[in-house]
Amino acid sequence: MRLLIAASGTGGHLFPAIATAERLPDYQIEWLGVPNRLETQLVPSQYRLHTIDVEGIQQRLGLGTIKILTKLALSIFQARQLLKRGQFQGVLTTGGYIAAPAVIAARSLGLPVILHESNAIPGKVTRFLSRWCSAIAIGFEPAAKYLPQVQTIYTGTPVRSQFQIEALDTLPPLDLPIPDNVPLILIVGGSQGAVAVNKLVRQSAAAWFEAGAWVVHQTGSNDPDVESLKHPQYIALPFYDNMARLLHRASLVIARAGAGTVTELAIARKPAIFIPLPTAAEDHQYYNAQVLGAVGAALVFRQSELTPEILTTEGLNLLRSPEKLAQMGEKAGAIAVADSAERLAQLVRKIVKE
Repeated sequence: MRLLIAASGTGGHLFPAIATAERLPDYQIEWLGVPNRLETQLVPSQYRLHTIDVEGIQQRLGLGTIKILTKLALSIFQARQLLKRGQFQGVLTTGGYIAAPAVIAARSLGLPVILHESNAIPGKVTRFLSRWCSAIAIGFEPAAKYLPQVQTIYTGTPVRSQFQIEALDTLPPLDLPIPDNVPLILIVGGSQGAVAVNKLVRQSAAAWFEAGAWVVHQTGSNDPDVESLKHPQYIALPFYDNMARLLHRASLVIARAGAGTVTELAIARKPAIFIPLPTAAEDHQYYNAQVLGAVGAALVFRQSELTPEILTTEGLNLLRSPEKLAQMGEKAGAIAVADSAERLAQLVRKIVKE
């Protein structure tokens, strides 16, 4: 069986697709992405990568839109040619700019398409494309009510295997000078970092240090004030390769609320304070965060309402209550879908077959 996976842009689109592909070893898989994005680094070592230049349609209608629509039409034609030339028997997409041309091209050729939507609120592209697809898989159950015209299948969102609790013994040890048995707050801003979150954390951290906590802060590479806080219990890193091990070590995580981050925290059974990205399309990060917030596994604060004083206090309250942190972690784990990659792979097998 020949399967084309269309996933592009960020880890949130790519990691679920890679995790699913690994569960389909008997399929001949090739990849469709866009140039100059993360897939060009992650995919070629495992799968043959094809790229098509396409952009998202975010702005108001105008001359720029006409240019983008022309490029979209060309990308649909190129995707059709690829599907025909490669004799693919179906398409799986987990989103990104490449999703629209891949879905439209596949359906125009009568090929089955599985679309996976990881966010609690499906985006406009998913809502538009859903009626073209053979199956819609969702990462969070609340997404179903926003797709009333189609039948959805709740699979959860596949994550990299190293975030599973069972993988802990297989991970390399941390190479950071964090003492054993001290509480650790991990700050994760997403793949681009989060300058506003970074500023809040630096203003809140002194009280956490006094309480005995260590802070590891993944700042991203776009923060001009990254050198402004120095403390023996504070480690700032633009990125960190062994993130799964670090996450498993953390006592509490402060993060944005991309679907991948929320899912990884649930799988790893970690309590969290979420500060959703206020500019996320249709506020989807807030609704992602509320999936864990609603069951008591996380605290959720809008960035506009969160002061350093509130963050300091909430962090201290949790640090002083290991029982509360443990309960939050258990509640996160209770709603995690540990076999999500297998579920999505089985859906592919059901739809894309001889």
